[in-house]
Amino acid sequence: MEQDLRKYSPVCLAFLGDGVYGLYVRAALVGEGNARAKELHKRASSIVSARAQARAMEAIEDILDEEEADILRRGVNARVNHQAKNATAGDYHKATGLEALFGYLYLAGREDRIKELVNICIECPDDKENEGSD
Repeated sequence: MEQDLRKYSPVCLAFLGDGVYGLYVRAALVGEGNARAKELHKRASSIVSARAQARAMEAIEDILDEEEADILRRGVNARVNHQAKNATAGDYHKATGLEALFGYLYLAGREDRIKELVNICIECPDDKENEGSD
């Protein structure tokens, strides 16, 4: 029995997408070659922060299809009862949208699209304001 993934709560999708995004970012970093765990952690943390995810969302939003854009929008507009310590409310909402999109893509079995979008997200400029806050 196939489920209609569009009926999932955007917060539920973001819950899953947080883990999916982190895993795919880490896999991509390890795929770049062997490195010290401390350096991998530092790089991954800078990519999965709410601020970096907000920038990543802005980098991919123009290349999403209609359904992906709708999931992203629903995630951005979701009512959340939490805010990241080192992010603005706007950045946190954008990060939630990005995570909702990745949760949706994972449940839809769209691994190739996840990899494509993660590669774009990793190439976003580093958030210099967030350096050293780990």
